[in-house]
Amino acid sequence: MSERYQEFQSLLKSNAEAVEALLAALLSSTVQADEIARPERLLAAMRHGVLNGGKRLRPFLVIESAALFPNVERETALRIGAALECIHCYSLVHDDLPAMDDDDLRRGQPTVHIAFDEAAAILAGDSLLTLAFDIVAAPETRLPDATKTALVLALARAAGIGGMAGGQALDLAAEKQAPDEDGIVTLQAMKTGALLRFACEAGAIIAGASNDERATLRRYGETVGLAFQIADDLLDLTADAQTMGKATGKDADRGKATLVSRRGQAWAESRLQELVKEAEALLAPFSHRAGILIETAHFIANRRN
Repeated sequence: MSERYQEFQSLLKSNAEAVEALLAALLSSTVQADEIARPERLLAAMRHGVLNGGKRLRPFLVIESAALFPNVERETALRIGAALECIHCYSLVHDDLPAMDDDDLRRGQPTVHIAFDEAAAILAGDSLLTLAFDIVAAPETRLPDATKTALVLALARAAGIGGMAGGQALDLAAEKQAPDEDGIVTLQAMKTGALLRFACEAGAIIAGASNDERATLRRYGETVGLAFQIADDLLDLTADAQTMGKATGKDADRGKATLVSRRGQAWAESRLQELVKEAEALLAPFSHRAGILIETAHFIANRRN
């Protein structure tokens, strides 16, 4: 095990713990300024959908992309990462609903609509989506207003009709009419890739970095986003539910087309290694500072759950 990989694993764990602690504080029963009340059952459903472990990969990418730049406070990056995780978790809560992907298991525990009910799950997702923008805009997030505006815009574009939500709509449509390969790439870039792209680009936005640096991290995010989806589709084909903490084999059961189902396992494994090399090349301008992000690309391509 390389020293850099050990450092990566240590950082992934410590950042996940920090994100979990911040999310727990943000989802406390304490009523905030201008709030009227925090309904107990709704808050419990939100906490169930968020405080359930996980690698916290998206916040990790925010924190470590921001760490490329010397002028960023870690606490600020952590808050933006927590905001992104709220959106990611809202998407999981809604995706698991019977009207969407209809899953009973998430991260090894009952999904929110199973543990509570469908109405609670819908409202928990709505509240998490709203909370994300609350976190970005709040005075505790120590950034200039113009930077907060840029983050809100980028996050909204990544999460909305032209990003994750639109990708989920295309994914549902794909169950009735299989898209071609270009359609699959577009669907996955929206549903999965858009938030990962934001996670990497956010570091440059927070730092007020140059347009070239922002574009580089955006492209890195697109590259690891594609790797994440190919690895996910590969795991859906080869892993078991206990390892994954969620149902597997569902794409095949529904006849859903993926790049892996079209091209095969050998192609997927080869393509993942190509994407790692592309990620490394993109990060070359950051030299040794990008070591952790390079290790992250390897981790995403070779993950087992």
